[in-house]
Amino acid sequence: MKILGVIPARYASSRFPGKPLADLLGKSMVERVYLQCRKSKRLTDIVVATDHAQIHEHVKGFGGKSVMTSDHHPSGTDRCFEALNVAGSDADFVVNIQGDEPFIDPMQIDQLCASLDSKTELATLIQRIITLEQLLSPNEAKVVLNKDREAMYFSRSPIPFVHKQQQKAWLDHGPFYRHVGLYAYRRDILQAITKLPVSPLEKAESLEQLRWIENGYKIRTVETDAEEGMCIDTPEDLEKAKEYLRSLRGK
Repeated sequence: MKILGVIPARYASSRFPGKPLADLLGKSMVERVYLQCRKSKRLTDIVVATDHAQIHEHVKGFGGKSVMTSDHHPSGTDRCFEALNVAGSDADFVVNIQGDEPFIDPMQIDQLCASLDSKTELATLIQRIITLEQLLSPNEAKVVLNKDREAMYFSRSPIPFVHKQQQKAWLDHGPFYRHVGLYAYRRDILQAITKLPVSPLEKAESLEQLRWIENGYKIRTVETDAEEGMCIDTPEDLEKAKEYLRSLRGK
């Protein structure tokens, strides 16, 4: 089975323009993501999918693979599909790897890849929620599962609702799960879902994966207990990442 890892790397960002090129103690953020992905034992190939010539040349400059894609894609999923075609890849599956997580754990990538087989349409990682803050945060997408551990629904609200229990005690009546934003798509399914219009539930929750569920696609979930990575959304996040790296070097 051939698995292509795609790292979407847009230049434009309302909170952090040029984020993929941001310096993180001698290496750009996109290079650090790429190097972490190279540690994966299950990815057959890795490519950065960008909409900006400077990022494209930068990736080639450090020896990585890069393809130019449209600057009009509404999501990373759409960019992944174009990257698959532009790269001329014959991969059976594509893994969408967040381009703003420079410390992504390659073991998580391999864990997701290990779950894939010919019957898999889509797959993603989930993690047990252990704090009330995570459960109640609208920035955390929660997920409920069926008996086959396929996703039934994702929500920014805490789900499931625990009847006749105070919210502060809900975790005692779990389990509750949060979504970890790493996706695997079977090749034919990736092509199909890029043609779907925005769905009502997706629009309501601002969660793209609801579009797939609404249209009958199955999302396999894989539970991980790896530590949560660091997502870089703002220049302030970048400074925190630098401090983290400095602390590692001081050990």
